[in-house]
Amino acid sequence: MAEIHPFKAVRPTRDKAHLVATRPLASYKKHILKAKLEDNPYTFLHIIHPEVDKTTKTKHNSPERFQAVKQRFELFLKDGILFQDQTPSIYIYRQTKGKHAFTGVIAGASIAEYNNNLIKKHEATLTSREEMFTNYLDIVGFNAEPVLLSHEPSDEIEAFLDVCTKVRPEYEFSTVDYVKHELWVLDSQQTATIQQLFEKIPALYIADGHHRSASSARLADKLVDSPFTNPRFFLSFLIDERRMRILEFNRLVKTLNGYTIDSFLAKLSESFDVTLLAEGRNPLYEHELTCYLKGTWYSLTCKAEICSSKDPVASLDAQILTDVILSPILGITDLKTDQNISFVSGAEGLKAVVSAVDKGLAEVGFVLFPIRMEQVKAVADHQLIMPPKSTWVEPKIRSGLTIYNINE
Repeated sequence: MAEIHPFKAVRPTRDKAHLVATRPLASYKKHILKAKLEDNPYTFLHIIHPEVDKTTKTKHNSPERFQAVKQRFELFLKDGILFQDQTPSIYIYRQTKGKHAFTGVIAGASIAEYNNNLIKKHEATLTSREEMFTNYLDIVGFNAEPVLLSHEPSDEIEAFLDVCTKVRPEYEFSTVDYVKHELWVLDSQQTATIQQLFEKIPALYIADGHHRSASSARLADKLVDSPFTNPRFFLSFLIDERRMRILEFNRLVKTLNGYTIDSFLAKLSESFDVTLLAEGRNPLYEHELTCYLKGTWYSLTCKAEICSSKDPVASLDAQILTDVILSPILGITDLKTDQNISFVSGAEGLKAVVSAVDKGLAEVGFVLFPIRMEQVKAVADHQLIMPPKSTWVEPKIRSGLTIYNINE
Protein backbone atom coordinates (compact mmCIF):
# COMPACT_ATOMS: atom_id res chain seq x y z
CA MET A 1 0.00 0.00 0.00
CA ALA A 2 1.02 3.64 -0.41
CA GLU A 3 0.48 5.62 2.78
CA ILE A 4 0.08 9.33 2.15
CA HIS A 5 0.00 11.86 4.96
CA PRO A 6 -2.05 15.07 5.22
CA PHE A 7 -0.30 18.11 6.62
CA LYS A 8 -0.98 21.74 7.50
CA ALA A 9 0.75 23.51 4.65
CA VAL A 10 2.44 26.84 5.09
CA ARG A 11 1.54 28.70 1.91
CA PRO A 12 1.14 32.15 0.36
CA THR A 13 -1.99 34.22 0.67
CA ARG A 14 -4.10 33.89 -2.46
CA ASP A 15 -3.18 37.34 -3.81
CA LYS A 16 0.57 36.64 -3.54
CA ALA A 17 0.82 33.01 -4.67
CA HIS A 18 2.04 33.97 -8.16
CA LEU A 19 4.67 36.25 -6.62
CA VAL A 20 5.94 33.79 -4.01
CA ALA A 21 6.23 30.58 -6.06
CA THR A 22 9.62 30.12 -7.68
CA ARG A 23 11.79 27.73 -9.62
CA PRO A 24 14.81 26.28 -7.78
CA LEU A 25 17.56 28.80 -7.05
CA ALA A 26 20.13 27.05 -9.27
CA SER A 27 17.89 27.23 -12.34
CA TYR A 28 18.19 31.02 -12.62
CA LYS A 29 20.98 32.77 -14.46
CA LYS A 30 22.85 35.19 -12.22
CA HIS A 31 21.50 38.39 -13.78
CA ILE A 32 17.92 37.10 -13.79
CA LEU A 33 18.20 36.04 -10.14
CA LYS A 34 19.50 39.49 -9.23
CA ALA A 35 16.61 41.18 -11.03
CA LYS A 36 13.99 38.97 -9.39
CA LEU A 37 15.38 39.60 -5.93
CA GLU A 38 15.48 43.34 -6.55
CA ASP A 39 12.03 43.65 -8.14
CA ASN A 40 9.90 41.15 -6.18
CA PRO A 41 9.87 41.43 -2.37
CA TYR A 42 7.55 38.42 -2.11
CA THR A 43 9.49 35.78 -4.03
CA PHE A 44 10.43 32.64 -2.11
CA LEU A 45 13.94 33.25 -3.44
CA HIS A 46 14.36 35.76 -0.60
CA ILE A 47 14.00 32.86 1.84
CA ILE A 48 16.34 30.39 0.15
CA HIS A 49 18.80 33.16 -0.81
CA PRO A 50 18.44 35.31 2.32
CA GLU A 51 21.51 37.53 2.26
CA VAL A 52 21.21 39.42 -0.98
CA ASP A 53 20.77 42.72 0.87
CA LYS A 54 23.44 42.15 3.50
CA THR A 55 27.07 43.25 3.44
CA THR A 56 28.14 40.41 5.74
CA LYS A 57 27.74 37.03 4.10
CA THR A 58 27.71 33.56 5.61
CA LYS A 59 29.42 30.58 4.04
CA HIS A 60 27.45 28.63 1.45
CA ASN A 61 25.73 25.53 2.95
CA SER A 62 26.90 26.47 6.45
CA PRO A 63 24.76 26.25 9.61
CA GLU A 64 24.89 30.05 9.73
CA ARG A 65 23.42 30.28 6.22
CA PHE A 66 20.69 27.82 7.13
CA GLN A 67 19.84 29.87 10.22
CA ALA A 68 19.49 32.89 7.95
CA VAL A 69 17.06 30.93 5.77
CA LYS A 70 15.01 30.04 8.84
CA GLN A 71 14.93 33.66 10.02
CA ARG A 72 13.76 34.93 6.64
CA PHE A 73 11.08 32.23 6.54
CA GLU A 74 9.83 33.33 9.96
CA LEU A 75 9.80 36.93 8.77
CA PHE A 76 7.58 36.00 5.80
CA LEU A 77 5.18 34.39 8.28
CA LYS A 78 5.26 37.40 10.59
CA ASP A 79 4.61 39.79 7.70
CA GLY A 80 1.61 37.78 6.52
CA ILE A 81 3.10 36.82 3.17
CA LEU A 82 2.79 33.20 4.27
CA PHE A 83 0.27 31.59 6.60
CA GLN A 84 -0.41 28.06 7.82
CA ASP A 85 -3.55 26.02 7.28
CA GLN A 86 -5.36 25.17 10.51
CA THR A 87 -6.29 21.60 9.60
CA PRO A 88 -4.21 18.89 7.90
CA SER A 89 -5.05 18.47 4.24
CA ILE A 90 -3.93 16.83 1.05
CA TYR A 91 -3.64 19.16 -1.94
CA ILE A 92 -4.28 18.70 -5.64
CA TYR A 93 -1.86 20.50 -7.93
CA ARG A 94 -2.16 20.85 -11.68
CA GLN A 95 0.49 22.28 -13.96
CA THR A 96 -0.46 22.90 -17.58
CA LYS A 97 2.34 23.27 -20.11
CA GLY A 98 1.16 23.67 -23.66
CA LYS A 99 -1.41 20.95 -24.25
CA HIS A 100 -0.10 18.74 -21.45
CA ALA A 101 -1.72 18.86 -18.00
CA PHE A 102 0.17 17.32 -15.07
CA THR A 103 -2.31 16.61 -12.26
CA GLY A 104 -1.47 14.92 -8.98
CA VAL A 105 -1.58 15.24 -5.21
CA ILE A 106 0.76 16.92 -2.75
CA ALA A 107 1.10 14.96 0.50
CA GLY A 108 3.61 13.38 2.81
CA ALA A 109 5.10 10.08 1.63
CA SER A 110 6.11 7.42 4.15
CA ILE A 111 9.73 7.17 5.30
CA ALA A 112 9.02 3.59 6.45
CA GLU A 113 7.88 2.66 2.95
CA TYR A 114 10.96 4.39 1.52
CA ASN A 115 13.21 2.35 3.82
CA ASN A 116 11.37 -0.87 2.92
CA ASN A 117 11.73 -0.21 -0.82
CA LEU A 118 8.02 0.29 -1.37
CA ILE A 119 9.11 3.69 -2.63
CA LYS A 120 11.59 2.57 -5.25
CA LYS A 121 14.80 4.26 -6.37
CA HIS A 122 16.75 4.16 -9.61
CA GLU A 123 19.48 6.72 -8.93
CA ALA A 124 22.60 6.72 -6.75
CA THR A 125 23.01 9.53 -4.25
CA LEU A 126 26.09 11.28 -2.91
CA THR A 127 26.62 10.99 0.83
CA SER A 128 27.95 14.53 1.04
CA ARG A 129 24.79 15.96 -0.55
CA GLU A 130 22.59 13.83 1.67
CA GLU A 131 24.37 15.09 4.77
CA MET A 132 24.20 18.71 3.64
CA PHE A 133 20.49 18.60 2.89
CA THR A 134 19.73 16.69 6.10
CA ASN A 135 21.48 19.42 8.07
CA TYR A 136 19.53 22.04 6.10
CA LEU A 137 16.16 20.43 6.87
CA ASP A 138 17.05 19.98 10.53
CA ILE A 139 17.98 23.63 10.99
CA VAL A 140 15.33 25.40 8.89
CA GLY A 141 12.55 23.05 10.01
CA PHE A 142 10.65 23.01 6.73
CA ASN A 143 10.69 21.48 3.25
CA ALA A 144 9.47 23.46 0.23
CA GLU A 145 10.55 21.20 -2.68
CA PRO A 146 8.33 18.13 -3.22
CA VAL A 147 9.86 14.87 -4.37
CA LEU A 148 8.20 13.71 -7.62
CA LEU A 149 6.73 10.22 -7.13
CA SER A 150 4.95 8.24 -9.83
CA HIS A 151 2.40 5.50 -9.33
CA GLU A 152 0.76 2.89 -11.51
CA PRO A 153 -2.38 3.92 -13.42
CA SER A 154 -5.51 4.16 -11.29
CA ASP A 155 -8.81 5.03 -12.89
CA GLU A 156 -10.31 5.52 -9.43
CA ILE A 157 -7.75 8.17 -8.50
CA GLU A 158 -8.13 9.81 -11.91
CA ALA A 159 -11.91 9.99 -11.52
CA PHE A 160 -11.62 11.41 -8.02
CA LEU A 161 -9.16 14.10 -9.10
CA ASP A 162 -11.43 14.98 -12.01
CA VAL A 163 -14.38 15.57 -9.66
CA CYS A 164 -12.33 17.60 -7.17
CA THR A 165 -10.89 19.89 -9.84
CA LYS A 166 -14.24 20.93 -11.29
CA VAL A 167 -14.56 23.64 -8.63
CA ARG A 168 -12.59 26.86 -8.57
CA PRO A 169 -8.99 26.29 -7.38
CA GLU A 170 -7.51 28.07 -4.40
CA TYR A 171 -4.67 29.28 -6.65
CA GLU A 172 -4.74 29.85 -10.39
CA PHE A 173 -1.96 31.76 -12.12
CA SER A 174 0.45 31.60 -15.04
CA THR A 175 4.19 32.17 -15.05
CA VAL A 176 6.37 33.78 -17.69
CA ASP A 177 7.51 30.38 -18.99
CA TYR A 178 3.97 29.86 -20.32
CA VAL A 179 3.02 27.42 -17.56
CA LYS A 180 -0.31 27.54 -15.73
CA HIS A 181 -0.46 26.53 -12.06
CA GLU A 182 -3.54 25.52 -10.06
CA LEU A 183 -3.94 24.28 -6.49
CA TRP A 184 -6.97 22.83 -4.68
CA VAL A 185 -7.18 22.30 -0.89
CA LEU A 186 -9.10 19.12 -0.05
CA ASP A 187 -11.52 19.03 2.86
CA SER A 188 -11.32 16.33 5.54
CA GLN A 189 -13.68 13.93 3.76
CA GLN A 190 -11.89 14.33 0.43
CA THR A 191 -8.54 13.89 2.18
CA ALA A 192 -9.71 10.62 3.76
CA THR A 193 -10.99 9.39 0.39
CA ILE A 194 -7.75 10.02 -1.47
CA GLN A 195 -5.79 8.33 1.32
CA GLN A 196 -7.99 5.24 0.95
CA LEU A 197 -7.52 5.21 -2.81
CA PHE A 198 -3.73 5.37 -2.49
CA GLU A 199 -3.79 2.40 -0.10
CA LYS A 200 -4.55 0.29 -3.19
CA ILE A 201 -1.30 1.40 -4.86
CA PRO A 202 1.35 -1.30 -4.22
CA ALA A 203 4.48 0.84 -4.76
CA LEU A 204 5.68 4.31 -5.66
CA TYR A 205 8.67 5.24 -7.84
CA ILE A 206 10.94 8.24 -7.36
CA ALA A 207 10.94 10.13 -10.63
CA ASP A 208 12.85 13.17 -9.40
CA GLY A 209 14.28 13.96 -5.97
CA HIS A 210 16.47 11.06 -4.84
CA HIS A 211 18.69 13.26 -2.68
CA ARG A 212 15.71 15.01 -1.09
CA SER A 213 14.03 11.74 -0.16
CA ALA A 214 17.27 10.18 1.10
CA SER A 215 17.96 13.25 3.24
CA SER A 216 14.47 13.15 4.72
CA ALA A 217 15.04 9.50 5.63
CA ARG A 218 18.31 10.45 7.33
CA LEU A 219 16.54 13.19 9.27
CA ALA A 220 13.82 10.75 10.37
CA ASP A 221 16.53 8.55 11.88
CA LYS A 222 17.95 11.58 13.67
CA LEU A 223 14.50 12.59 14.97
CA VAL A 224 13.37 9.07 15.88
CA ASP A 225 12.37 10.23 19.37
CA SER A 226 10.52 13.29 18.13
CA PRO A 227 6.94 13.67 19.45
CA PHE A 228 5.90 14.95 16.01
CA THR A 229 4.40 12.94 13.14
CA ASN A 230 5.67 14.92 10.15
CA PRO A 231 9.31 13.72 10.38
CA ARG A 232 8.07 10.24 9.50
CA PHE A 233 7.01 11.51 6.07
CA PHE A 234 8.52 13.66 3.33
CA LEU A 235 6.92 16.26 1.06
CA SER A 236 5.94 14.71 -2.27
CA PHE A 237 3.97 15.29 -5.45
CA LEU A 238 2.38 12.00 -6.49
CA ILE A 239 1.30 11.59 -10.10
CA ASP A 240 -0.04 8.84 -12.34
CA GLU A 241 2.86 7.60 -14.49
CA ARG A 242 0.71 8.17 -17.59
CA ARG A 243 0.59 11.90 -16.83
CA MET A 244 4.34 12.36 -16.45
CA ARG A 245 6.56 13.35 -19.33
CA ILE A 246 10.01 11.78 -19.67
CA LEU A 247 12.46 13.50 -21.99
CA GLU A 248 16.00 12.55 -22.90
CA PHE A 249 19.19 14.00 -21.43
CA ASN A 250 21.62 14.65 -24.29
CA ARG A 251 25.43 14.57 -24.09
CA LEU A 252 27.98 17.16 -25.17
CA VAL A 253 31.63 16.08 -25.41
CA LYS A 254 34.50 18.55 -25.57
CA THR A 255 37.09 16.30 -27.24
CA LEU A 256 37.40 13.59 -29.88
CA ASN A 257 40.28 12.17 -27.84
CA GLY A 258 42.77 12.47 -30.70
CA TYR A 259 40.52 11.12 -33.44
CA THR A 260 39.95 12.98 -36.67
CA ILE A 261 36.38 13.24 -37.93
CA ASP A 262 36.96 10.47 -40.45
CA SER A 263 38.69 8.13 -37.99
CA PHE A 264 36.02 8.81 -35.37
CA LEU A 265 33.21 7.95 -37.79
CA ALA A 266 35.11 4.84 -38.88
CA LYS A 267 35.38 3.77 -35.25
CA LEU A 268 31.66 4.35 -34.72
CA SER A 269 30.83 2.24 -37.77
CA GLU A 270 32.24 -0.83 -35.99
CA SER A 271 29.22 -0.81 -33.65
CA PHE A 272 26.64 1.33 -35.45
CA ASP A 273 25.17 1.75 -38.88
CA VAL A 274 26.25 5.33 -39.56
CA THR A 275 24.06 7.35 -41.93
CA LEU A 276 24.51 10.97 -43.00
CA LEU A 277 21.41 13.06 -42.33
CA ALA A 278 20.26 15.96 -44.47
CA GLU A 279 19.18 17.86 -41.36
CA GLY A 280 19.14 17.51 -37.62
CA ARG A 281 16.50 15.41 -35.92
CA ASN A 282 15.84 13.40 -32.79
CA PRO A 283 16.20 9.61 -32.88
CA LEU A 284 13.09 7.95 -34.27
CA TYR A 285 13.22 4.79 -32.17
CA GLU A 286 15.02 3.05 -29.34
CA HIS A 287 18.65 2.06 -30.08
CA GLU A 288 19.07 4.86 -32.59
CA LEU A 289 21.22 7.85 -31.59
CA THR A 290 21.79 10.99 -33.58
CA CYS A 291 24.96 13.01 -33.33
CA TYR A 292 26.05 16.46 -34.41
CA LEU A 293 29.69 16.66 -35.46
CA LYS A 294 31.33 19.72 -37.01
CA GLY A 295 28.14 21.04 -38.60
CA THR A 296 26.87 17.67 -39.82
CA TRP A 297 24.21 15.35 -38.43
CA TYR A 298 24.50 11.56 -38.42
CA SER A 299 22.17 8.71 -37.48
CA LEU A 300 23.80 5.94 -35.41
CA THR A 301 21.75 2.74 -35.33
CA CYS A 302 23.01 0.09 -32.95
CA LYS A 303 24.10 -3.17 -34.52
CA ALA A 304 22.38 -6.22 -33.05
CA GLU A 305 25.36 -7.40 -31.02
CA ILE A 306 25.52 -4.23 -28.90
CA CYS A 307 21.81 -3.87 -28.06
CA SER A 308 20.77 -7.45 -27.38
CA SER A 309 21.27 -7.40 -23.61
CA LYS A 310 18.25 -8.17 -21.42
CA ASP A 311 19.85 -6.41 -18.47
CA PRO A 312 17.63 -3.43 -17.45
CA VAL A 313 20.62 -1.07 -17.32
CA ALA A 314 22.92 -2.41 -20.04
CA SER A 315 20.07 -2.25 -22.56
CA LEU A 316 19.49 1.49 -22.04
CA ASP A 317 20.68 3.75 -24.84
CA ALA A 318 22.38 6.02 -22.31
CA GLN A 319 24.41 3.06 -21.04
CA ILE A 320 25.16 1.81 -24.56
CA LEU A 321 26.48 5.25 -25.43
CA THR A 322 28.76 5.14 -22.39
CA ASP A 323 29.91 1.54 -22.87
CA VAL A 324 30.50 1.71 -26.63
CA ILE A 325 31.47 5.34 -27.35
CA LEU A 326 32.14 7.57 -24.37
CA SER A 327 34.38 5.24 -22.40
CA PRO A 328 36.36 3.17 -24.96
CA ILE A 329 36.60 5.78 -27.73
CA LEU A 330 36.44 9.20 -26.07
CA GLY A 331 38.09 8.21 -22.78
CA ILE A 332 35.25 9.36 -20.51
CA THR A 333 34.92 6.82 -17.69
CA ASP A 334 33.10 8.82 -14.99
CA LEU A 335 30.14 10.87 -16.19
CA LYS A 336 29.81 12.56 -12.79
CA THR A 337 33.31 14.01 -12.61
CA ASP A 338 34.84 14.16 -16.10
CA GLN A 339 35.16 17.77 -17.25
CA ASN A 340 34.97 16.77 -20.91
CA ILE A 341 31.28 15.91 -20.80
CA SER A 342 28.20 17.99 -20.05
CA PHE A 343 24.48 17.42 -20.35
CA VAL A 344 21.55 19.28 -21.85
CA SER A 345 17.93 18.32 -21.35
CA GLY A 346 15.67 17.40 -24.21
CA ALA A 347 13.43 20.28 -23.12
CA GLU A 348 16.01 22.64 -24.63
CA GLY A 349 15.74 20.97 -28.03
CA LEU A 350 18.28 20.27 -30.74
CA LYS A 351 19.23 23.95 -30.91
CA ALA A 352 21.08 23.64 -27.58
CA VAL A 353 23.23 20.83 -28.99
CA VAL A 354 23.90 22.71 -32.24
CA SER A 355 24.73 25.93 -30.40
CA ALA A 356 27.27 24.27 -28.11
CA VAL A 357 29.10 22.56 -30.99
CA ASP A 358 28.99 25.57 -33.31
CA LYS A 359 30.40 27.81 -30.56
CA GLY A 360 33.27 25.41 -29.91
CA LEU A 361 32.02 24.47 -26.44
CA ALA A 362 31.86 20.83 -27.56
CA GLU A 363 33.29 18.77 -30.40
CA VAL A 364 30.32 16.45 -30.70
CA GLY A 365 26.78 16.23 -29.36
CA PHE A 366 24.79 13.02 -28.92
CA VAL A 367 20.98 13.01 -28.87
CA LEU A 368 19.18 10.04 -27.28
CA PHE A 369 15.75 8.49 -27.61
CA PRO A 370 13.73 9.09 -24.40
CA ILE A 371 13.68 6.32 -21.82
CA ARG A 372 10.26 4.77 -21.26
CA MET A 373 8.64 4.56 -17.83
CA GLU A 374 8.66 0.76 -18.11
CA GLN A 375 12.46 0.90 -18.32
CA VAL A 376 12.71 3.18 -15.28
CA LYS A 377 10.53 0.80 -13.29
CA ALA A 378 12.49 -2.26 -14.42
CA VAL A 379 15.72 -0.69 -13.14
CA ALA A 380 14.09 0.26 -9.83
CA ASP A 381 12.37 -3.12 -9.40
CA HIS A 382 15.74 -4.85 -9.76
CA GLN A 383 17.28 -2.35 -7.29
CA LEU A 384 19.75 -1.22 -9.94
CA ILE A 385 21.07 2.25 -10.79
CA MET A 386 20.49 4.13 -14.02
CA PRO A 387 23.35 6.02 -15.71
CA PRO A 388 23.73 9.64 -14.54
CA LYS A 389 21.48 12.15 -16.29
CA SER A 390 19.34 9.53 -18.02
CA THR A 391 15.99 11.29 -17.77
CA TRP A 392 14.57 14.80 -17.73
CA VAL A 393 11.22 14.41 -16.01
CA GLU A 394 8.32 16.83 -16.07
CA PRO A 395 6.56 18.41 -14.30
CA LYS A 396 9.08 20.54 -12.46
CA ILE A 397 7.30 21.76 -9.33
CA ARG A 398 7.73 25.32 -8.08
CA SER A 399 8.89 25.93 -4.51
CA GLY A 400 6.86 27.86 -1.97
CA LEU A 401 3.28 26.82 -2.80
CA THR A 402 2.86 24.18 -0.09
CA ILE A 403 5.60 24.25 2.52
CA TYR A 404 5.95 21.24 4.82
CA ASN A 405 6.54 22.03 8.50
CA ILE A 406 8.77 19.20 9.75
CA ASN A 407 8.31 19.84 13.47
CA GLU A 408 4.61 19.05 13.75
